[in-house]
Amino acid sequence: MIITRTPFRISFTGGGTDLPGYYSTGYGAVVNATIDKYIYLTVNKRFDKSIRVSYSKTEIVDRVEDLEHDIVKAALKMVGITEGVEITSISDIPAGTGLGSSSSFAVGLINALYTYVGLQLSAHELAEKACQLEIEVLKKPVGKQDQFAAAYGGINYFRFNADGTVGYRPIKMPPPELEKMQEKLSIWYTGINRSAEVILAQQAKDTLNKIDVLDYMKEQADMMAEELCNRGFSETFGESLHNGWQKKKSITRLISNSDIDRLYEAALDAGARGGKILGAGGGGFLLFYCDAEKTEALRDALGLEEMKFKITKHGSRVVYFSEN
Repeated sequence: MIITRTPFRISFTGGGTDLPGYYSTGYGAVVNATIDKYIYLTVNKRFDKSIRVSYSKTEIVDRVEDLEHDIVKAALKMVGITEGVEITSISDIPAGTGLGSSSSFAVGLINALYTYVGLQLSAHELAEKACQLEIEVLKKPVGKQDQFAAAYGGINYFRFNADGTVGYRPIKMPPPELEKMQEKLSIWYTGINRSAEVILAQQAKDTLNKIDVLDYMKEQADMMAEELCNRGFSETFGESLHNGWQKKKSITRLISNSDIDRLYEAALDAGARGGKILGAGGGGFLLFYCDAEKTEALRDALGLEEMKFKITKHGSRVVYFSEN
């Protein structure tokens, strides 16, 4: 049996510039971090030749081609497993909430399946395989940041080059700065689940009309990485979140809505310095920068459930391995 644990990510800036329609014109860049919320994938040899996959539903089939779960089907074909396997998944967070769950699933599954057949992939190889699976094989309208975040872990700057390669710069912060970041950043669940693919597909269509916005967000990612590496975490981070959110929601009307706008304005009135919807937009989790003494006012103003979190250092890992 193999068990992998793969983190979810929170995105700070640059989302959308990791889409090929944009970075192929120059480069894209993001700053993101992984948190201590995970998806667990188990792969185990089955007693017969059938294939059993358990997620929100359970499938038992005789052939890989008969599976309904598109990522599992594509991953099994990629690795070359055709029979006699059982796959299960357990997640700390619901899908469709802006934390990159689909890509974390893909990275964790690929990690488990390659380990199952006796191969160990690097973080970069895991991310590349997951991108290949989601973008090239399944033709999903997604970018590359989620796969690389899930594979590497930690706080990172990723650069997406025009030739398709991806550069990686870890942002290593001293413990007091990291503690400050975790104290001032908070995440709140809107209760709205949505399909990121619908929003990203529309964003991809609108990319050529919003080059100036995406240029701003890419440059903001460059500056945020420099700021965090050289000067640490400060109130300018909150201002960057705010400015980036104002730009991002202008890309397509699907990114925000009246409920999200109302919550955002209530947060600013309560003392938050900035924030954004995590992921593609439309719902899921809100991220805010707020001084600790104003967090209670923020909680009262939002009336939402807060999700406590810690930033984690590690990406997808095999946490259990047994040959029996």
